[in-house]
Parts: sequence; structure tokens; C-alpha cells
Amino acid sequence: MTPGQAVGTDDLAGARDHAGPAPGPGGGSRGRRGRHRRRDPRRAVLGATAVACGVSVAGIYYAQPLLPALAAAFGIGRPSAAAIVTAGQIGYAVGLLLLVPLGDVRDRKRLAVVLMLLAAPAAALAALAPTLPVLAAAVAVLGLTGSAAQVLVALTAAGASGAGRGRAVGTVMGGLTAGILLARVFAGTLAELAGWRAVYAAAAVLLAGAALLVQLVLPGSGHPVRLRRPGRRRPGALRAGIHGYGQLLSGTGSLMWRQPLLRRRCGHGFLAFAAFSAFWTPCAYLLSAPPFHYGEAAIGLFGLAGLAGVLFAQPVGRWCDRGHARSAAFGFSALMAASFGVLALGRGQPTALAAGAVLLDLGLRGVQTANQQQIYALLPATTHSRVTTAYMTCYFVGGATGSVLSADLYARTGWSGVCLLGAALAAAPLAPRMLKIIATRGTRASTAPPARRPTEQGGTATGPSTATEPEEAS
Repeated sequence: MTPGQAVGTDDLAGARDHAGPAPGPGGGSRGRRGRHRRRDPRRAVLGATAVACGVSVAGIYYAQPLLPALAAAFGIGRPSAAAIVTAGQIGYAVGLLLLVPLGDVRDRKRLAVVLMLLAAPAAALAALAPTLPVLAAAVAVLGLTGSAAQVLVALTAAGASGAGRGRAVGTVMGGLTAGILLARVFAGTLAELAGWRAVYAAAAVLLAGAALLVQLVLPGSGHPVRLRRPGRRRPGALRAGIHGYGQLLSGTGSLMWRQPLLRRRCGHGFLAFAAFSAFWTPCAYLLSAPPFHYGEAAIGLFGLAGLAGVLFAQPVGRWCDRGHARSAAFGFSALMAASFGVLALGRGQPTALAAGAVLLDLGLRGVQTANQQQIYALLPATTHSRVTTAYMTCYFVGGATGSVLSADLYARTGWSGVCLLGAALAAAPLAPRMLKIIATRGTRASTAPPARRPTEQGGTATGPSTATEPEEAS
């Protein structure tokens, strides 16, 4: 391995396999079932990465169940309190655009650790915030530094081999999703016990612990590329950094321009998360109204239905690693579209609503894993941070779009309009492929030779046939 080369989970595994089994007494091998068998280091690395991703991104979502408490604490209306959530989302988007690409020119592990260490005092400031603007600023920094989760996703994709990349990324994305889901439950429960400030105080401790976990468990990723000015070996650090950083940011747009597959996967991610957010944004209004009359804690617990998708991430990743990523993306998009039919029945049935939520989340996890498996396999590891920036920016812009559209539509048309919107967004990626399949089969049918049929004299003749073609049967 050359100096500065990225080190990943597969490097650890390869070193272990090369070393062979531990020798037993007298030089013999204890075998795989020996008493001193060593653990697979890949599991520890992936587990630590998944936990750190969940803790990092959770800071954006703590405020959602706390809005009534924040409105009461600062003497403001609920729309003003909602600015806290918006501040976190804006901070996260800025982090995706400006910080995550740095992973292509800096050690990704070190970058993630630094961001989490910066997030810890921001959470402490939120816990002590005397005014709403201070709290909004602190939460914006939490969102900005929460982009450490996407740095870790890029680190995982770069360190995994092509044969195991989908499973590895699926595991880490499962941890990220669990952090989003559990953040609401954690915040609502702790706020009822100790107040909303305790939520952010606990978050500061969790972030510091996550940074320590990453530092101790994860291998370094090296420096894939160095920022340098052309024509100079040792430029001034500041000038070289500015020059290279500008090229780095413009390089993200260049990747989108040059790679049609990346653009398609970004569009697919945009529509998938838009459909997902189209359900979850007005869901709180539905559950708080008749016939449900759920309180804030119960609404937060309802979000645990999405944990089914987290458990499904690894199997989907293995399926994609076997070469079925395109089929998986198509099938799970269809599942998302179909889930809105079940959700439409949940207008007055909590069981149907929960079942539809599970199907929707399963579909989103499948689409997300398939998309990321394809885009990370498309380009080398030195571009994975910029690929992550491009994809996840489109992904979260789609989520914001779905939220805005569904909130307005719910006020105008009610739950049925929301379900129609979600189904249309989820089904939109299916249309190009369906049209292509129809056009291909039409071309084959028009160019196929006429079938031979028996005549009255026992011979055969050509003519139209009603037999199903093999392509149609498949």
C-alpha cells in the first residue's frame, strides 16, 4: 500500500485473511471454531459508522416534537418555533454543498471527527440558549456539522469493495435512518421527563461519544488528492486551499454534467424522498385530528414504523451487489407507489396507516440503497464525497419539495390529495422504463416473422398467431 492510500473495511479484512488462523499450541492452527477466534473487524467498523451517522444527523430532527414546548418557553407562536427546524435543514444543506466535498481531498475520518467535535458545543449552546435566535443559530450549526454523516457514508463506500459496497452502504444508511426516526422519540420522551433543554444537553454528550468512537474504531482514509496550485510544489497554504477548494466545488457540478447515470439516480432520489416526505409532513396533522386524537408522544412513536426499512437495508444491499440494482430500484419504486393505496385506506384505520408507512419506508430504503450502489460503483473512490454531495443534495431538496407540496395540498384537498401526490411522485421514475419496455416489445412484434400454422392438408402456412412470445412471457 502506497503512502496516503485510502484504508477501508476491506483492507482490514484482507490483512486478517492474509495472516491466516492463529497458531495453537505446538504451532498448530486453532481453526475458525477455536477458542481464541478473532472477530471480523468489518462488523465493528460498520457498526461504529452506522451509530456515528445516526447520532450526527439526529441533531436536525430533535426540534420537531419540541415545537410546542419551544413556543411556550419563548412566548412565540408555532410558526415562529418551526423556524428552528428550518434552520437545521438549511445548515445541513450548506454542509452538504460546502463541507462534504472536502472528503475527496482530506482524510474523511479526520473530517468527520472534527465536525462531530464542533457539533458537541453547538448542542451545549442550544441547551443554554437564552433566546430563540441563539437557539436557531445553534441548531443551524448542528445541521451544518451533521453533514459528518455523509462524510462517513462516502468513507464507507470508498473503503468497501465492489462486491460488498451495497451491503456496507446499506448498513450505514440504515444507521442514519434510525437516527432520524429515533431522534423524535428520544426528544419527545426526554423532554417530558426533564424539559427540552435536557435533550440538547444529552445530544452534546452523544456527539462527543460518537466522535471518540469513530476515532478509536475506524481506520483512516488517507489523502486521496492534495490541494495544490498548478506549477508550484509548495504553495502557500491559504492560497492553495482557496484555489483548490474552488475547483473542488465546481468539480461537483462537472460530475453531474458528465455522468448521465448520476443525473438519473439523483432525479430518482429526489422523487423518492419527495414522496416519502409528502406522507410524513401532514401525517402529524392527520393523527392529531379525529378519529385518532393522538398526542405528541404518540405521534412520535408512530414514526417507529419506519424501523422496518432499517432492518431491510442489508438484504437489499446484498441483492444489489449481485447485479440487481436496476431491478431493485424499479421494484421498490413500484412498492412506494403501491403503498399510497394502503395509506389512503388509513384515513380512519390506524392499522392500515401503519402498514402503509412500513411499506413506504421499505420502498425508500430499497431505492436509496440501489441508487447509491450504482453511483459509487460508477466513479473512483477519490470522487465519492462529491458524488455524495450531488446525490444527497438532490435527495434532501426533494424532501423539502414534497413537504411543501403536501402541506399545501392537505389544507386544500385533505388526505386523499396527499396520497395521490405521493403515488404520482413515487411512480414518476417508472414511466421512462415502462415506455421503453413497451416500445421495445412493439418493435419486436412488428419485425418478428409470421408464425406457421397447420393447413387443412396437414402442411403449414404462415399467418398471424396468438401465441405468446418468449419476451412477453418473461
